[in-house]
Amino acid sequence: MTGFVEANTGTTAVREGYAFDEGALSAWLKAHVEGYEGPLAVEQFKGGQSNPTYKLLTPSRAYVLRRKPPGQILKGAHAVEREAKALSALYAAGFPVARVHGLCTDETVIGTWFYVMEMVEGRIFWDAAVPGVSQEARAAIYDAMNATIAQLHSYDPEAIGLGDYGKPGNYFARQVGRWSKQYREDKEAGRNPDMDAVIEWLEANMPEDDGASSVIHGDFRIDNIIFAPDEPRVLAVLDWELSTLGHPLADFAYHAMMYRMPPHIVAGLRGVEIETLGIPSEAAYVASYCRRTGREAMPAYQYCTAFNFFRLAAIFHGIKGRVIRGTASNAQARERAGAFPELARLAMEATCSGR
Repeated sequence: MTGFVEANTGTTAVREGYAFDEGALSAWLKAHVEGYEGPLAVEQFKGGQSNPTYKLLTPSRAYVLRRKPPGQILKGAHAVEREAKALSALYAAGFPVARVHGLCTDETVIGTWFYVMEMVEGRIFWDAAVPGVSQEARAAIYDAMNATIAQLHSYDPEAIGLGDYGKPGNYFARQVGRWSKQYREDKEAGRNPDMDAVIEWLEANMPEDDGASSVIHGDFRIDNIIFAPDEPRVLAVLDWELSTLGHPLADFAYHAMMYRMPPHIVAGLRGVEIETLGIPSEAAYVASYCRRTGREAMPAYQYCTAFNFFRLAAIFHGIKGRVIRGTASNAQARERAGAFPELARLAMEATCSGR
């Protein structure tokens, strides 16, 4: 975990192949961002997002720029304009996200589309056990996360201008179909008996479409949240690249997956004695979300949990295929590829959990 944190926190000099005309960017900022004053210095965030992210430094303030990666990309991929649209709508609705200052779709400025948002300063907890704070603060941090995801799912997408942000229809049917197809078609990465059994279970136990749809984050984890420096308050939720319209319970179950997730894969609590830390139990955390969203219970929770472990396993299976084919050879990709069988086993475990 320590190596992952070091590789993903802070900034570095702009990496080779990711530089751009800083003078052209400064001119665009001067024309489109209120209050901007140079001179401008540019650093690149270390994090491995597929959309390169930069810190823009000026004498009076800092900004963040996210862009499509340079070079040839698949049609529809790296849609920074979608991120900017979601952030702008949610900010206007009062949800804690960074304010977007502007979107540029003119590739002549820095070579790709990009958007610029405010730089939010605060705390990011890379460890879900939240070391270094009191029991009371830790409990309040978890309560704040719970309230924030419940707030996200409370918005009517149409009312905040995001009614066209995703596809209608049964979210689970679409997602299980998409990821099982990708898994089966990646011959180099091979098959896994746990994964095959999980797909069969998900297809056989799929809940009926209840019509529930909300803006979902897609990767709502504690390490994608900025908290205030001195209180357990969420300042901004980060990384909206996987956001869309979908079933809110699937999004919440992905977030709650931290209770069953080994911390060496992503920020998780498996094996942690949470009762000694002030962290609520998984059942209590689910109940808090239900209370906040007006639900008496969450009968599909077991399905949603199994689905999310399956979805993450399918993503890691795809990474395994790319490692084998030599198109993703970095250490982090190899580590994730190696975690695929464990995630498939956790997905299988969730189908037998009984809740």
